[in-house]
Amino acid sequence: MQRLAIIGFIIFLLAVIWTGVWYWKKVRHDFNNPNPKQSLLNVESVSVSNLADHYDVIVTGTDPEGIAAALSAARNGQTVLLADDRDRTMLGGLMTEGGLNTIDFNYAPGKKTLFNFLGKPDILNKGIFQEWYSQVEGTSFDVVSAANAFYRMVNRQQGLDLLMNVQSMKPIVKQPPSGKVVAGISFVLADGNQREIGAKAVIDATQDADIAAAAGVPYTMGREDIGDRKSLMVATLVFKLNGITQEVWEEMGRHHDARIDRMSIWGYHEAREYKPTDPAKVKMRSLNIGRQNDGSVLINSMQLFDINPLDPESVRRGIEIGQQEAPLIVEFLKKRFPAFKNVTYGGTASELYIRESRHIKGEYRLTLADVMENRDHPDAIAYGSYAIDIQSTSSGQIGTILMNPEQYGIPFGSLVPLEVDRLLVVGRSASFDTLPHGSARVIPVGMATGEAAGAAIKLAEENHISLRELSRSDRLMKELRARLTKQGMDLSMKHFNSPPYMTHKAYKGLLAAASLNLTSGSYSNKEWDLDGASNPQRFVNMMRQIRSKHPEQFPVDPVEAIRGIDEPRNQPLTLHEAAYIIFHATGHTAPENKALDELHKLGWVEEKTLEKIDNPDSLTNGEVFMLVRDLIDYYLNIRYK
Repeated sequence: MQRLAIIGFIIFLLAVIWTGVWYWKKVRHDFNNPNPKQSLLNVESVSVSNLADHYDVIVTGTDPEGIAAALSAARNGQTVLLADDRDRTMLGGLMTEGGLNTIDFNYAPGKKTLFNFLGKPDILNKGIFQEWYSQVEGTSFDVVSAANAFYRMVNRQQGLDLLMNVQSMKPIVKQPPSGKVVAGISFVLADGNQREIGAKAVIDATQDADIAAAAGVPYTMGREDIGDRKSLMVATLVFKLNGITQEVWEEMGRHHDARIDRMSIWGYHEAREYKPTDPAKVKMRSLNIGRQNDGSVLINSMQLFDINPLDPESVRRGIEIGQQEAPLIVEFLKKRFPAFKNVTYGGTASELYIRESRHIKGEYRLTLADVMENRDHPDAIAYGSYAIDIQSTSSGQIGTILMNPEQYGIPFGSLVPLEVDRLLVVGRSASFDTLPHGSARVIPVGMATGEAAGAAIKLAEENHISLRELSRSDRLMKELRARLTKQGMDLSMKHFNSPPYMTHKAYKGLLAAASLNLTSGSYSNKEWDLDGASNPQRFVNMMRQIRSKHPEQFPVDPVEAIRGIDEPRNQPLTLHEAAYIIFHATGHTAPENKALDELHKLGWVEEKTLEKIDNPDSLTNGEVFMLVRDLIDYYLNIRYK
């Protein structure tokens, strides 16, 4: 019996080894693309004669979020019009016309475990995103395959009309006694004729919440909510390279810092060495390379600054600048990297990749605390897990990975705008603060919000209530989650351990500092370095950032407080020095040894904050964050929670 057990164990061990070898050779090291090139399907709009005067739901925008919303609404038995005003030839918007063909995945917790290769990746939310993703190639996709998959899904859906290439779309806004509502959309059609089409509700899936803004929905722009009224995350123009044979593809993947699979390569940090014609307008970052089925690749790496996404002329100039720069970038790549020597330039995408513009104000506003604490919500209709990716805002600043969440919920209230009813907003312009938007903006999350919006309108209609009233009903939010689950979404919160930083004594300070974008934890969530030693120069830099957002409250440059310190980057920061820097920046005067007492008298620092300082002669980063937290709370009356 014992001998049989040993033999069985040996057979099992050999099977495991054989499976590992097979996986290593055939999966991990098989970089062939077996997918055939497809012809682009002709996208047909509903004829004007068949265009109804009224639909249950109108969805504006044919980006993936809008497609998901329209499909979900129709699958819930509603008549739907999906309309677009951007002169597009295919569906999918940013993913297809914009060439953004590498997916920012929204994986479930545990995605980085050793044995994940034994099964397919576990993607949060699933639903319509998963349905579409199963029809494309992998981590990157061919834009024609993607566009065709979107069109087949839309074209086969009963109750769904598609209206492309309208010249303009504006909300029909009415104001009954109950408050302002959107009653439909006024279109200027492709032939120049105007047509007003009524709807019980409208879903705004335009990238910039154009319909919501025109209807009077309040919003913040870019980083306005953290005091920066000028900056937006950088835009990108994707460009194309031809001549990518299998040999070239594998050679590209052998670069020293590159990672590769069948459809994607990422790395090439040295691409940042490119010297643009105008450094204030253009910059290169590391390469994200997404494969196509025609022997080409798309590269998402060119950064374009100072573009106003709400100004068509600014966007046009941005595309023009990118189109002029792209061939020069390709020549640089050909000279700098041997694997690129035989590639040829293949043009650019027709649309810019805009990362950020409006953030509407909704019934709920997603906060950084929601993401950092991996919060669930009773009305969560989607879940996010992508790292908070804050891209550059100018050529002189680099982007950062603020932190990497496990899983957090997006409440239905984030789709419900303030002040206007019968309207939902989905995608990156939903009600998210700018920092958590760095995670929630990704397309898989946006498609999940679209799917939820489509189902929610039917539920509100059945119960004869407004969308706002729906968002405030615990019972109906539970019902909405049940319906979404029934139609294929996964709205379960996975099991995972709370991140260690949440139990740190300086967590409240960390939350404040991160909410002010003063620190970042990177992908590991460890680069906060809470127990590491701070220094006078680092603290002054923080205070200068705070001052830039609140100049009236901090009239004096805090650097003046450290003029007499030799090499302030290499000196420990004492508690008295920190207090003096704060007091000086606020325009007050006091000797350095008295500043702490003055702060305490003013109530700008808590006694328990001081009690938790281990060594007043050398403050840690976490202790500094707590001082910042107290200052923001008690001096500026801003609290992060």
